[in-house]
Amino acid sequence: MRRRQPGAPPPGAYEAALGLLSRREYSRRDLTRKLARRGIDAAAAGDALERLASAAYQSDRRFAESLVRQRVAQGYGPRHVQAELGTHGIPSDTIRELLDGPDWDAVARDLVARRLHAAPGPAARRRAAGLLQRRGFGSDTIRRVLGRLATAGAGED
Repeated sequence: MRRRQPGAPPPGAYEAALGLLSRREYSRRDLTRKLARRGIDAAAAGDALERLASAAYQSDRRFAESLVRQRVAQGYGPRHVQAELGTHGIPSDTIRELLDGPDWDAVARDLVARRLHAAPGPAARRRAAGLLQRRGFGSDTIRRVLGRLATAGAGED
């Protein structure tokens, strides 16, 4: 990363935003906040973000898709992902559309299999239910996953 020389003028809004986007994806809201912290006025930031979006350098949808993939791989449920996307300023219709994609039951089963190595008794099911709830899975998903866990444990004696 090149350092700015002392006394040199700060980069413009477009250059600053492009520099940030060269390292990772950001939502429009996040970029606006970062540019404001760098002392760039809102009008210049807005113009720069419009240019970046029209050139497809910045896309809220691409950012959201990436975040959903990351959180699914980490074992987070739809409620957690929905809340996190909301904090980044992603529109609710985009959030709903992206949350329809993953197989949340499979994500929950995988998380339980990775985290809980105990026999599927009542204590393990309680721990699994708590884990899934904290990770943002709904009660229907938790019941389905725990039901499969109970039937898997019933056949093993």
